[in-house]
Amino acid sequence: MAKTDSTGSTWRYRWAYRQNERRQRTYRGAEQAWRRRDEELRRLRAVAVDFGRRATAGIGLPLELAPGELVHWALPAAQLVELRHTAVLPAPDLSVDPARPALHHRRPDGVKVTDAGIAVLTDRRLVLLGGRGRRDWAYGKMTGLAHDPAAPVTLIQVLDRRRTSGLLLPAEAAAEFRFTLALAFADAIEQRGAVLAQLDELIAEHDQTRPFRPAIATPGQARITAAVPGGRRTVAVAAAAALLLPAVLFESDPPVRPGSDVAAAATAALTPTPAPATTPPARASSRAAAVGRAAPKQPRRGTASPTPVRDGFCGAPANPFGYDYCGGSRIRKPDVRVCDYFDCGQDFWAGRGYLVQCRDGALSLTGGRADACATHDGLRRTVWT
Repeated sequence: MAKTDSTGSTWRYRWAYRQNERRQRTYRGAEQAWRRRDEELRRLRAVAVDFGRRATAGIGLPLELAPGELVHWALPAAQLVELRHTAVLPAPDLSVDPARPALHHRRPDGVKVTDAGIAVLTDRRLVLLGGRGRRDWAYGKMTGLAHDPAAPVTLIQVLDRRRTSGLLLPAEAAAEFRFTLALAFADAIEQRGAVLAQLDELIAEHDQTRPFRPAIATPGQARITAAVPGGRRTVAVAAAAALLLPAVLFESDPPVRPGSDVAAAATAALTPTPAPATTPPARASSRAAAVGRAAPKQPRRGTASPTPVRDGFCGAPANPFGYDYCGGSRIRKPDVRVCDYFDCGQDFWAGRGYLVQCRDGALSLTGGRADACATHDGLRRTVWT
């Protein structure tokens, strides 16, 4: 048997069920994305800690290594690229980008492919073993380094070579290569601790963004609009139509009953009206034609035309604080009773910003932030006072 409230209706329970399903679905998606990011950051930190221990002697590679030189990474499907024009690259830094942007395997404009072969990262240099020979980029001679944000291309400038060159890699291997190159360069200049500190900071910042489990919606929180098919959108359309209909009727001509024009013409013919001798025939005929048409009503002087009546809150629930969706000033310190009139999210009072409404109808104090309403389907509009 379906559950009912005190009035015997079931729509409140259906609304609560749908709300809880949607909130749980949104929460599960956000939680999974957060966990993937957290696992990736912690994996990269573990790689950075054990970076030197995983190096090998490069056995099997057609590369002659210097005494004590170790290999960190190798890839056989790399292409050597060169810039067609002169450019100045930014100095190499120790920043890492674990976000892994989506890269497309394409060659940027102004870059030409000159060779292909095996890319090797050692603790001293980056090497390409190509069909036309070997190309080295020693860490101690690097003066510029740039990673293309949209393509898997890395460009390098060194002291002993005028032309800017680099590598074009498969898109799926570019992120791992860039992170390993940053670690190898930091290890070469004895700054691996700076990379570890950066990863620790990223992990700490990510911990602060963990999504909260949503509050349970109860049947008592359902608004009357939830009982209407289409919800608030249907109510809003009906209200707009109710406001516009009186104005349309007021501006239109009054209806004319069938046959009234014939009756008016007959009445005018039976009741002779002497016309002034000075009235020209054209004016007389126009006046006779006007008798058969009902004249439109004119509003009395001093009577204002009807204007649409606004509810004063522009769709917001009636409340004693004057909070609405119309406009005004942003609310950074809402009244402590605001959640008695609005639907507040579970993490409402943890927000740091101004008052906004999210797409799922919940209120949030995250206005003005990049992650506003991140756990509530995104930002919808601002609440004003």
